[in-house]
Amino acid sequence: MFFIGTVATLVTVAPLFLGTTPFPTYMFGLSMLMGAGFLLAGAGVLRSIAAGRRQARAGR
Repeated sequence: MFFIGTVATLVTVAPLFLGTTPFPTYMFGLSMLMGAGFLLAGAGVLRSIAAGRRQARAGR
């Protein structure tokens, strides 16, 4: 998800540097996938930490 958002962001910003016509508005929406990918990865890290703590408590 993050990589799709990254590519969409690069495609959206490219016309600013190349002097071409801007891409359609939906590309800006696809750029939001980059932030959603970060949130998803962060949630996975927090879940992993919580599972590790539960496992450590059970092992005591």
